[in-house]
Amino acid sequence: MKNREIGNIGEQTVCDYITKKGYEIIKRNFTVKGGEIDIIAKKNNTVCFIEVKTRKHSALTSGEEALNETKRRHIIYAAERFLSTLSSLPKCRFDVAVVEMKKEKVIKLKYYVNAFDTSQ
Repeated sequence: MKNREIGNIGEQTVCDYITKKGYEIIKRNFTVKGGEIDIIAKKNNTVCFIEVKTRKHSALTSGEEALNETKRRHIIYAAERFLSTLSSLPKCRFDVAVVEMKKEKVIKLKYYVNAFDTSQ
């Protein structure tokens, strides 16, 4: 299975999970030069910028470890670009979802609410 296919499965798993939790999906794979956000969703008047890290069970680095300072800066930059398209600034936060797969099946999902902020 290719990395993009694994990533797509992880993103869809997270979309299904958060939808069941009452989130509304606004946009998937929002991309600007210099950054990307996997999922933009809304819950209780809060816009959530969600980074999805999908890993094979045997991966050397965890999804949490893969979310380094540079990656966070790129996500924040893309979020700023998205927010600049809105007429008013909503409350927002940065969430992270880590999906673990084994033999093409999702075996674990960890969802971190407010995982980082713009000061990090």
